[in-house]
Formats: sequence, C-alpha cells, structure tokens
Amino acid sequence: MKTPILIFTILFSTSLSSQTFKDLYPGTSMLELSEAGEKAFVEHQKKCEAIWAKYDDEEGYEKLSQEDKDYLNTCSEVEEGYWDAVDGGCNWYCGGGPKEVTASSFLASQGSFSYEPQNAHDLNYQSVWVEGVKGYGIGEYLLYHFASTSPRITEIAVANGHVKSEASWRNNSRVKTLKMYVNDQPYALLHLEDKRAIQRFEVSPIGSKRDEKTTWEDMEKQPDWTIKFEIAEVYPGTKYDDVVISEIFFDGIDVHCLAKGTMIQMADGSQKPIELLKEGDEVLSYNFTTGQFETDKIKELANPIHEDLIELKLSDGSSIKLTQDHPLQAANGDWVSFDPGKTIIDYQFEEVGKLEVGQELKTLTGKVKIEKIIPLAEPQPTFTIVRLEKNHSFVANGVLVGTEGLRRICLHRAN
Repeated sequence: MKTPILIFTILFSTSLSSQTFKDLYPGTSMLELSEAGEKAFVEHQKKCEAIWAKYDDEEGYEKLSQEDKDYLNTCSEVEEGYWDAVDGGCNWYCGGGPKEVTASSFLASQGSFSYEPQNAHDLNYQSVWVEGVKGYGIGEYLLYHFASTSPRITEIAVANGHVKSEASWRNNSRVKTLKMYVNDQPYALLHLEDKRAIQRFEVSPIGSKRDEKTTWEDMEKQPDWTIKFEIAEVYPGTKYDDVVISEIFFDGIDVHCLAKGTMIQMADGSQKPIELLKEGDEVLSYNFTTGQFETDKIKELANPIHEDLIELKLSDGSSIKLTQDHPLQAANGDWVSFDPGKTIIDYQFEEVGKLEVGQELKTLTGKVKIEKIIPLAEPQPTFTIVRLEKNHSFVANGVLVGTEGLRRICLHRAN
C-alpha cells in the first residue's frame, strides 16, 4: 500500500458544480462478508447439493422428507459463490455489460494482489481497484466502455471501499462523492454513505437511443458509449490514504423473464416450477427444423428482478406472467410479444407481431386463446432459461416460449 497517514481529514473537491451535475443518493444494503461467513456458505451449499441429488435420484419433490423440503426453501439455484456481487445466470448481464474497464491510474501489484481497473467489475468482492497516485486520488477515475447494442442501465451499484473485511474497509480510504459522466458529459454526483454496503442509485435509462421502430441494424450503427466515475471527495482510512472501490456494477432493462411459479414441462412428462429448475435438468423443447417436440438439457439459468411484467389470462383457464418483451409463438408459427419493438432489438427476429387479446398461442397440445392482458405494477423476482443444449424454446404453463439464447448477444458475467 502507499504511505500511511497520521492525520485524518475529509478532502473536498473544488469543483462540485450543482449546475452541471444532479445529486443522487443511494439505497443501501449492508455487507457482512468474512472468512467465517464463507465457510458457513460452503457448508450450506454442500447440504443443498445433497438434497438436489436426492431430489433427482428419487425422481420427485414429493418423495423428499419434510426436513429436506423445509431446508430446500433456503437454497438458491443461482447463488454460485460467497464473494459474488451478482447471482449466477445472466440478470441484466445476459444482454450485455461493459466491453472494457480502464482507469486513469492504479496501484502496482503487491505480491499476488493486483489492483487493476477490471477488478472493479469482475463481480467479486474480494478483488478491488485502487487508484495509483499520491494522496487521496482526487480526480482519478474508472471508465466503463459499452457497445452501442448493450441493454440500457437503470441502476448503478457501488461497493465502496475494501469490503472483503471490516478491518480492510476501515484501514483504507473510501469515496464520499463520485462525479459521473456519460459520454464525457456531466451526469450526476453520486453521494456515497460511509458504510460497508452495496449502495444503489436509480437512474433514467442510460444507453443508446431506441424505440419501437428501432431495428438491430439501427442499434449497430450508433456509436459506442461510456460512463466515467471520478473521485471527487473521500472518507479517509484509519491507516492508508489509498482510495479503494471493490465493485461498480449495473442493472437495467431489455432482458426478459417469467414469474415465479411458472410451471415448466419436463422431458419425462412431469412439470416443475421454474424457480426449482437447475442446470442439467431435461425439459421439453421444440425443434423448429423438424417441427417436433424433443428432450433438451438446460445449460444456463437466470433470475433478475423485473417491474414490467404482464399476466396473460388464457381460454383454458390458465395464465402466465412474463416480461413485456418475452417472445411467445403464435398458433400460426409467428413470434409475438407485448412489446415487439424491444423484442426485435434484443432477439434474432426480423419481425415480431403484437401480442393482443383474442390471439391464439401455440401450446404442447394445440393452441389456446388470450382472453385478457393485465399489467402488473409491483416488482417481482423472475426466472428464465438462458440457454438450452440444442434448441431455443421451452414450454411454460403449456405455452411455447423462447429462451434467452434467441438473443443476438448474451454476454455472461465476468469471472
């Protein structure tokens, strides 16, 4: 680390202009990461895996003991590692993510520890970016580079300081205020609390311009874009003047999913709630080349939170909840969605029809009519099959729907 300090004062930037930057304040969720917590997490995952194996061997949830069923409620299919900032699967990252993260400076490696800018976006709380100049790094920055086709950002999450332990967090300096620029233009001042926490800032959609008439080719013609985070003020550490950021990552729109409780048709004829699926499960899929349903294996899953769900009430008495851009196949073979413009942008379709009341959808046994479309206002956890081994569709609540694999791009979270 750099030179220890003996006197602790908060540094202030001389140019925080309220005329060019808007002030943003976070919602926070505390982090209590530790080696003991990691050990408990590993033990918990082992027990979950043992129950999942038993579930498979006994061929059914109902054959599990009540104790196993109760414990299964504490298990997560998408939580891969204790230090992960984002759950497994794609979340917003299935649709994109930064192409590159660079910085104005970074501290030289010390032994096996590196402090390079990409550490601020490897989605792992153990690694960090540390600015590399003398003093508190006022004016040093991280620069995130995005492709024109990246999905838009509506939330910025910051793990401020060296969050892997309480001691590391207190010893090193943290950011008090970040100047945020979009394409080098002033955007906002992110006012960070001095907490070992995830701090989330809501923003209006940031990214390339798009509407219902925008095509994928239009998106590709637009310029790439950047977000810069510049250190403006700091909270001094008790031991070092190094300013540390563990992670800056994102959430956003332009990714589709299904609601919890959606029943997925398995290859063996049974059904399973989508939230209980796991990689390796075999589901029933539709092969558009042969025109036949067939067995396919799940290769990747995801479960982001969404606010733009709709519920379709169907003529057979069933219903299905999904995001507005989730593609479904109509009985005539066309792909349709409630928001076809967004679907066209994000998927490999030249044309998508508008989902409407009275329309007929393709099902496992024939077709079903849409009787009502209901917007759902409350945010909900959602789930989807990102990728199958062979095909790009599966059966949800009896209706044929598309996977995330239909996207033109699906960039997975960094490792």
